[in-house]
Amino acid sequence: MKKQKNPAKQELIVELKKLAITEKVKFWKRIASELERPTRNMRVVNISKLDKVTKEGELIIVPGKVLSAGELSHKLDVAAFSFSETAKEKISKNGKVMALPELMKKNPKAKGIRIIG
Repeated sequence: MKKQKNPAKQELIVELKKLAITEKVKFWKRIASELERPTRNMRVVNISKLDKVTKEGELIIVPGKVLSAGELSHKLDVAAFSFSETAKEKISKNGKVMALPELMKKNPKAKGIRIIG
């Protein structure tokens, strides 16, 4: 593993790996490996894509950044490493915006979560 310049990101990766081991859920290890990628290779998803590929009430995780292009036409709960401010506002109108640590605490078994990106 290469040295990360972002200590918060590095700490999150360690926590994801610990959770994967303690809960015996490979999902969190997969998210950790996605976050270990170089920043320029990190997943970036626009709201328009989320609107196209999701259904009402789904729980979505983006191992990267969510950007604000497009509109969301249904309720959606989204967890991501980061959000643009406008994306947070648009998602909050119909659904819920979560940071990854919040999702890890709420759903340690990773039930019903889809990865988008």
